[in-house]
Amino acid sequence: MKKLLVLAAIVTAPLFAQVEGDIEVPYIPFEVKMGKGFGEVNANCLTCHSFGYVTNQGRQSKAFWAGKVKKLMVHFKAPITDPDAKIVTEYLYEEYGNGELK
Repeated sequence: MKKLLVLAAIVTAPLFAQVEGDIEVPYIPFEVKMGKGFGEVNANCLTCHSFGYVTNQGRQSKAFWAGKVKKLMVHFKAPITDPDAKIVTEYLYEEYGNGELK
């Protein structure tokens, strides 16, 4: 019983923590290129994650971007239609690609 009370105290203690002053969350601007297909990117990608996920990948090949889009659809169950997936891949390659297909 004592162990349970100690555990409960440890678990609930952070709920009573107080911070003096304001807490400021830093703003991190990500460069977003408004190219052809950005509407589909906005509708299908940015509803779940920030644009930082794109820019943090660096410039990549078309096969890389196609693989990322497919991974999001298959493994993460992103509700992206096949036509939109092609548009998103083209956008990513055109705006954040390295000029290589593979």
